[in-house]
Amino acid sequence: MIEHLKEIVDYGVIGVLVIMSFLAVWLTLERWFFFKKVKVEKFKKKEELEIELTKHLSLIATIASSAPYVGLLGTVLGIMLTFYTLGEAGLVETKKIMVGLALALKATAVGLVVAILATWFYNYLIRKVEVLLADWDIENESKAV
Repeated sequence: MIEHLKEIVDYGVIGVLVIMSFLAVWLTLERWFFFKKVKVEKFKKKEELEIELTKHLSLIATIASSAPYVGLLGTVLGIMLTFYTLGEAGLVETKKIMVGLALALKATAVGLVVAILATWFYNYLIRKVEVLLADWDIENESKAV
């Protein structure tokens, strides 16, 4: 029973983190391709351009900020299961404790990797948005003169 619970926690948390990372990569690529083909001169209002440019960026930021917490949740659950198993067995073997704790910590590590990548993606895309908005300003400044 406990082994099944360990697998559910392990695969569940890592699975959620894999989905989060896939989503972050997919949204980043979608935005990157959109930025490559967007023509700022087609937008009459800067606000319309900004709305189009910032679509999905909040989701990438949410992934970046919540991935460490998902990983930490997996670690806490893994540690709880390790201690429960040791308590049930009545054994205090250092090897079993260390292996259980090491395996529990992998969820935090994966969560941090997902968060770091999503933060990089978000910052890169925000910079591209700033540049495209500046291009719109330059384009419309030259029209006003």
